[in-house]
Amino acid sequence: MIKVAVIGAGMMGRNHARVYADLNNVELTGVADIDLRAAQTTARRYNAAAYAHYLRLLDNLKPDAVTIAVPTERHLEVALSVIERGIHLLLEKPIARSVDEAEQIIAAAQKANVRLMVGHIERFNPAVMALKQRLTDGELGRVFEIDARRQSPFPTRVQDVGVVVDLAVHDLDIMRYISQSEITRVFAETARRIHPSHEDMLSGLLRLDNGVVGSLTINWLTPTKIRELYVTGEKGMYRVDYLTQDLYFFENAIAQKDAWDTLTIMRGVTMGQMIRYVIPKKEPLRAELEAFIAAVKGEIPVPVTGQDGLKALSLALAVVQSGQENRPVALAS
Repeated sequence: MIKVAVIGAGMMGRNHARVYADLNNVELTGVADIDLRAAQTTARRYNAAAYAHYLRLLDNLKPDAVTIAVPTERHLEVALSVIERGIHLLLEKPIARSVDEAEQIIAAAQKANVRLMVGHIERFNPAVMALKQRLTDGELGRVFEIDARRQSPFPTRVQDVGVVVDLAVHDLDIMRYISQSEITRVFAETARRIHPSHEDMLSGLLRLDNGVVGSLTINWLTPTKIRELYVTGEKGMYRVDYLTQDLYFFENAIAQKDAWDTLTIMRGVTMGQMIRYVIPKKEPLRAELEAFIAAVKGEIPVPVTGQDGLKALSLALAVVQSGQENRPVALAS
């Protein structure tokens, strides 16, 4: 039995507690939040203990592993306290508010031999997992372009970061994950329309070291929720709908019939059949926490490492910098 706890009883923390309470061989022992009533509400629902201060939870309950779902500005403080007690941790994305703080967390976890996982939940979406496998198997041929759309109304709960660090960080991580390549250059146009202090709109362009071009359309200004990813290559185009967990393939009929040679290029691209793959649905958070527990037990390597979280954060901060300075920003591959 793995004893777990959740630090932070906001929206994400409540969902982590819900899933932990339903996992086999996992005991949710406690929930901590500076708002004790919020902690009590969640803890009572799952028969766990509630604390106003996370240090008392850690010292009294001594969990094997915790989720940290506090505001980003507190990630360093809370993560270091967890690590120094030898407790494994899942740290919600972004890993930290700065590269320096992320590096401190990673170094501390390595020194303490503590398993650190970063909560990039989109990797555990069944449609994304199926897409990655098909790309790895070469079913699309050469990949040309990856386009991400992540748009929704403004979430008033997010005050400490802008739309790039809160939302675009997902797509920056997914582009690295599915392409198995690094992003080497970014250029962004950002704007602040309704957020009190940070950007809430992004249009961005990316270059990966394998030659793939990426684009980002991200905002908190759209009155409907859109979560889509498009991958275009020589044999057609994949479309992922994160919300419905659907994966579609739109065939380039010419490429399916002929080799992608000079003649094919001259003839262009022709619409072929559309395929909607049958993918078993599963809540990504449950898949993520199952993987975290398996990593805590030593059954699998940590699937989203501190270095993955650091890379995603570095890319997001480079996008913010590009938007502020109105210039391309190059990154080491």
